[in-house]
Amino acid sequence: MTPTGHRRLILTRHAKSSWDDPLMADADRPLNARGRAAAHELGDFLASRGLEPEEVLCSPAARTRETWEGVASAVIETRPEVRFIDSLYQATPETLLAVLKTATAPSVMLIAHNPGIADFAASLPSRPNYDPDFRKYPTCATLIVDFQIDDWSQVAPGQGSMLDFFLPASRGK
Repeated sequence: MTPTGHRRLILTRHAKSSWDDPLMADADRPLNARGRAAAHELGDFLASRGLEPEEVLCSPAARTRETWEGVASAVIETRPEVRFIDSLYQATPETLLAVLKTATAPSVMLIAHNPGIADFAASLPSRPNYDPDFRKYPTCATLIVDFQIDDWSQVAPGQGSMLDFFLPASRGK
């Protein structure tokens, strides 16, 4: 739970997807084994820190849906409203911000894709993050950022306080 006057964003790039079928449409690509493990690891990380979202805004692509399913398997305290939003597929930072402004819960998870999500993540904190992985925003990278606002319609770049940045331990395996 976030206190009154605070909003928390859990900004996640989908976990590692499979390229086994080169003819498969991009939006239909599922997670590979490493991606499924990373999504579960992210869920465990969030649950262990009490960072469970109350609302989820998710691209409708197979790999983002499957990332949420992996996270959700560990998130047992809340059963958030999940909205699959077409415009989040391959969204620009401007579109990601516009969608976030429609959120209603104090704690929101947004699951989307690069390259837009990396630029969006970099724009949110009031102070830059110098971790080289942060700028790349690899698969399953997750920024947890807090905002001192009463409503998501007030969110703007450069307002956030970075709480944490998660990268799955399994990413290099």
